[in-house]
Amino acid sequence: MSPKQTPRTAGGDTSSRFAGAFTPGRIAMIAVAVLTLVFIFENTREVKIRLLIPEVIMPLYVALLVTALLGAACGYYVAARRRK
Repeated sequence: MSPKQTPRTAGGDTSSRFAGAFTPGRIAMIAVAVLTLVFIFENTREVKIRLLIPEVIMPLYVALLVTALLGAACGYYVAARRRK
């Protein structure tokens, strides 16, 4: 029988179901994300940020979090464009 024709069991083997879930690349990305969040939330002091013309005072963690989210959105956009 070909792999497409093999019958599947109802319960299935959980080890084979999640075998590809935690690849080394995904584990590394999870570690980087956790370290980024720790770094962001450890920096809580107020800072002045100049946004072209206005000067804004906000906690540093907000500025870092917004920057990280913008970077993630840009990365997602570029990756989505490459898939097409």
